Amino acid sequence: MAKKKAEATAVAVKLPTPRLKKIYRETILPNLVKEFGFETSMRAPKLDKVVVNMGIGSEEKEMDKSMADMMVITGQKPVVCRARKSISNFKLREGVKVGCRVTLRGDRAYHFLDKLCTVALPKLRDFQGLSAKSFDGRGNYSLGLKEQLVFPEIDYDTFDKIRGMDITICTTARNDDEGRSLLKQLGLPLQEK
Repeated sequence: MAKKKAEATAVAVKLPTPRLKKIYRETILPNLVKEFGFETSMRAPKLDKVVVNMGIGSEEKEMDKSMADMMVITGQKPVVCRARKSISNFKLREGVKVGCRVTLRGDRAYHFLDKLCTVALPKLRDFQGLSAKSFDGRGNYSLGLKEQLVFPEIDYDTFDKIRGMDITICTTARNDDEGRSLLKQLGLPLQEK
């Protein structure tokens, strides 16, 4: 009886395949295989995960509002980050909440990256493209946003404070050239070198 009840409550809603994932499978994957001469399509780089991090500092009051903003933006509940060690100059003690982060994988990562490239980044003032120098040597890319208002889910009338965030896009690429090619084809507006 308990098993049937658990199965009835665990009905999952099947979301449609993300637009960016369809584009990756149909056009980007064959382009990458052709461009880099991979012997199989399994060797081609793909999007692994997207990590969104928001640092708050040692202000305990700000944590709930920041976590609510991040949950609305990413669609996933954030994890609280705590200080690893005490630093007296920053008035910081070990174990104090200092930020929150979300790791998006699979379809959620594709949805978030699509929203970032098509909606959020074009809203930035005087936006000329993202720096091509922010790769880490293994095909992963990091960028920072100064305000959360570029996302359409945040209502301008109800927000209380501008908070920035760091976004890291992790790929399975082995070097920066593969990662750069993948992210450009996924729609990330990178500047030319």
